[in-house]
Amino acid sequence: MADGDKERKTHGGTLAAHALKAAGVEVVFTLSGGHVMAIYDGCLDVGIKVIDVRHEQAAVHAADAWARLHPGKVGVAIVTAGPGVTDGVTGVANAWRANSPILVFGGQGPFNMLRRGSLQEMDHVSMMRPITKWVDACYQTERIGEYVEAGIRAALSGVPGPAFLEIPIDVLAGRVDMEKVGVPRFRDYRVASAAAPDLITEAVALLAAAERPMVMAGTSLKWSEGGPALQRFVEATHIPCFTNGMGRGQLSMDHPQFFNRSRKQSLDGSDLVILAGTPLDFRMGYGRAIKPDAKIIQLDLDETLIGQNRAVDVGLVGNLGANLDALLDAIGESGKVFDFSDWSATLRTVEVQAEEALAGQLLSDEVPIDPLRLAKEIADVIAEDDTMIVIGDGGDIVAQSSKVIKVPPQGTWMDPGPLGTLGVGMPFALAAQLAHPDRRVLIIYGDGSFGLNGFEFDTAVRFGLPIVGVIGNDAAWGQMIRPQATVYGQDRVVATELNMTRYDKVVEALGGHGEHVTTPDQIGPALRRALASGKPALVNVEMRQDRGAMKGSTYV
Repeated sequence: MADGDKERKTHGGTLAAHALKAAGVEVVFTLSGGHVMAIYDGCLDVGIKVIDVRHEQAAVHAADAWARLHPGKVGVAIVTAGPGVTDGVTGVANAWRANSPILVFGGQGPFNMLRRGSLQEMDHVSMMRPITKWVDACYQTERIGEYVEAGIRAALSGVPGPAFLEIPIDVLAGRVDMEKVGVPRFRDYRVASAAAPDLITEAVALLAAAERPMVMAGTSLKWSEGGPALQRFVEATHIPCFTNGMGRGQLSMDHPQFFNRSRKQSLDGSDLVILAGTPLDFRMGYGRAIKPDAKIIQLDLDETLIGQNRAVDVGLVGNLGANLDALLDAIGESGKVFDFSDWSATLRTVEVQAEEALAGQLLSDEVPIDPLRLAKEIADVIAEDDTMIVIGDGGDIVAQSSKVIKVPPQGTWMDPGPLGTLGVGMPFALAAQLAHPDRRVLIIYGDGSFGLNGFEFDTAVRFGLPIVGVIGNDAAWGQMIRPQATVYGQDRVVATELNMTRYDKVVEALGGHGEHVTTPDQIGPALRRALASGKPALVNVEMRQDRGAMKGSTYV
C-alpha cells in the first residue's frame, strides 16, 4: 500500500462523525465507554461537542430535548455496550412515546467474537426494536455513513421517533479511505404536504354546521412547526383552543383564544372537536371525553393515528400547519362568516371563575407552604423573562404549576410526555442551556423526581451551565401517597414516604448554589438569587404534604 493511501485512511468513528456533521449535528451526549470511544475521537476531528453525563438515561433524555429544540434535526446519544445500552432504554422509550427524533449509537463487542460471550455482549437490537422506529446493526466499516443516514431518515420522517444503531468495536476501529467512501447526503425529511382538497372541503362543511367547536392542539403540531398557522386559524374563526403535550406553548398563553381551565366544560358542550395533533389516548379518555354525538376532525402526520380508539368524521393527514392554512384558505373561498366569539366568551367566564376559586391558595401564607402558593411564586419569576425555558419534572407539583404558570411568549415548556418518565429535568435542561446559552433555564422538580437524575448537577457544574431548579419538597411521592392513603387507609401508607432532605446542600457539595426555603415570602427572593448566582442552582422549598381524597386517576 502506498504511503499516501495510508495517510488518507481513518477509522470508522471518524466516518460516523463526518456523517453526523453532514446531518447538522452540533453536540452528542454520552457516558464514556470503551466500545464507542472511536466516535468521540471522530467528533473532535469534525468539531462536534461531546457532553458526558453521569448516567446513560440522562444522555438519551438530553438527546430527546435537543431534538425538541431543533425542528428537523435529530438529537444524538452514544452509549456503550451492555449496561450502557440498558441504562439508556428508559430514555429511548420516553422519546418513543413523545415522538422525539433521536439517534442512539450502541456499542457492541467485536464482530469477530459475536455470540462468543465478549465483555458486555448482548442482543441490543432485539431489545430496542419495540421502542424505536428503526433499529439495525452495521458490520462493515465502509457502510457506517450509510447506516447513519438511514437511521436519521427514519427518525425524522412521518411521525418522528427514535432510531438505534449498533456498531461493534472492531467495526468502529476498522480503517477506511474517506475519499473513496464519502459522506452521505442528507435532506429535509419532514412531512410538508397537506391533505387532499376534497377532505379539506368536507372539514370546512363540518365547521360551517357547528355552533360550539373547539381545538385540542398537541405534539404533532409542534413537530409540524404549526404554531403560527394555529394562531392564524383561531384568530380568523375565534374558536377556543386548548393544548396538551408538546402543543403547550404553540399558541401564546396570553392569546385571547387560549384556554386552559375550562377543558371539561368545553368537551361537554362542544359539537365539533378539532384534534390538531392530539391522539385519542388516555389524555382524551380514549375518545370517551368527547360527547358521543360530537363531530371530530383529526389532523395528524400519520394515517395510522387517525381514528385510533374512536372513529372520526374527517381525517386530514399531513403537515398540520399546512392543513390549518388549507382550512383557512377554504373558509375564505366559501364566502361564509365563521365567528365563534359567543362560545369563546361563555368559556372565558368559566375560566375567570376557576381562577378566582384558586385565589385563596395562590396567596396562602400557610406553613408548610401550599403547593399553589409555590406555583404562583414560580410563575411570577417566570413572567419576568419572556424567553425562559421551563421544564417540568415531577408529579403533583408540575400538575399544580401547570394550572398557574404561563409559558412566556418567546419561551418554551418541556415535560416528559405521555410516558410520564420522571428524571428528565436536568438532562432536558443540559440540552436546553447548551442550545440556548443566552436564555435562562428553570426546572420545576418534585423531590421524588430529583432523586433520579439530580446528580446531573455535577454535569452542569463541569460544563458551566447556570441552570436553576426549584423543588416542591413534600417528603413524599405525592402523586402516589394521596391515592394510597385514600384507597387503602392512612395506616397502610408504604413505599411512598421520603425524608425532608436538604437537596440544596447536595447541589452545593457538587459546586453549585443552594437555597433552603420554609416560608412563602422567601420563595421569590431565593429564586431570584439563584438566577443571579451565575451557577447551577437549586431552591429547595419545604411544602405541605397532602394525603387528601383522590380526584380521578392518572391510570385509567
